[in-house]
Amino acid sequence: MTQQAIEQDPVNVGDLAGKHIVLGLSGGIACYKAAELCRALIKQGATVQVVMTEAAEQFITAVTLQALSGRPVYTSQWDSREANNMAHINLSREADAILIAPCSADFMAKLLHGRADDLLSLMCLARPIAAVPLLIAPAMNREMWAHPATQRNMAQLSGDGATILGVGSGFQACGETGDGRMLEPPELLEDIIAFFTPKVLAGQQVLVTAGPTYEAIDPVRGITNLSSGKMGFAVARAAREAGAEVTLVAGPVSLSTPRGVTRIDVKSAQNMLEAVMQQAPAATVFIATAAVADWRPASSAERKIKKDGSGQAPQLAFTENPDILATVAQSPRARSGELFCVGFAAESHDLADNAQAKRRRKGVPLLVGNIGPATFGRDDNALLLVDAQGSRELARASKLSLARQLVAEIASRIQRAG
Repeated sequence: MTQQAIEQDPVNVGDLAGKHIVLGLSGGIACYKAAELCRALIKQGATVQVVMTEAAEQFITAVTLQALSGRPVYTSQWDSREANNMAHINLSREADAILIAPCSADFMAKLLHGRADDLLSLMCLARPIAAVPLLIAPAMNREMWAHPATQRNMAQLSGDGATILGVGSGFQACGETGDGRMLEPPELLEDIIAFFTPKVLAGQQVLVTAGPTYEAIDPVRGITNLSSGKMGFAVARAAREAGAEVTLVAGPVSLSTPRGVTRIDVKSAQNMLEAVMQQAPAATVFIATAAVADWRPASSAERKIKKDGSGQAPQLAFTENPDILATVAQSPRARSGELFCVGFAAESHDLADNAQAKRRRKGVPLLVGNIGPATFGRDDNALLLVDAQGSRELARASKLSLARQLVAEIASRIQRAG
């Protein structure tokens, strides 16, 4: 995602409102990514205080980070701008979190041993551990990352309470390819937002279906619908942010997998049913957002069906697809309350009546209705929550915002039932 895309994205604006983050840069070529990350954090409503090591200044200037953060950059523990000459105390006490991005192998080792010979390491050591979490975004050559010493250091830092945000894989500045790259700014941003999200679904195993299905007529044609999968992917992301382990069964869509979500790609309704039934025994929540085709051709031609010049369309016979939501909702675990099921209904008219009828027919405690033509492919939506007591509207908003509201609603119902 480009910086322009981050700035124009209406989905995530304000997710870090009120948060003050100290962004620490240690030495490494990945410092160039810190500029975009700084700007992205600010676009989400956070204030950012940049602290740089002497090595970081070899890769990016303090002037650049000052311009992007709108605050003076600190580089030395002897900075005379602090009246008490205790920048390591003052800066850490103001923070909601300290984020080291990039964090070099050397700086990880320094943190592990409690060394404090520059402002950034001194500040990390002096921070109130219970109040100011430490987030680490490693960045290094693939061999440095794989080295046993680095892996031991990472494990011990995690054991000491630091949050390791992981690394990316790919081409590195040294010319080699492998693990060790710093995560891209949009990935880090998603992880940071998730870090601050209340974990109302902690301990839950959430299974989500998303997108359309594709029912083949022949090798080049098929029956599908206009579902983009955006709502389901937003639900998967929101559930992961809320602390759940999330598995996403996705029909044919062109969307990136949300961070921390396990994705299973399928094509047809039958494929989706098989994947869901494999995953359902471990799930505690099932959210069926997918727009599954109700019908499929009774048989699929092995070769492309050609026009024969007669002007007559080929005669197609159809058979009904399996009802995935009803199948899961009628399972013993769902009936006993071990598995909480939520359905979605994309209607074209009479939303409340049709959604309530579908909820009763499927046998689910909660069904989410929307007007399909008004939301397919869009980044926003309006939802109607339907249960046995009636219905409640969720006003039009970004799909991620609605997904978070839905997750909060599900968590509240699970807590009440428990």
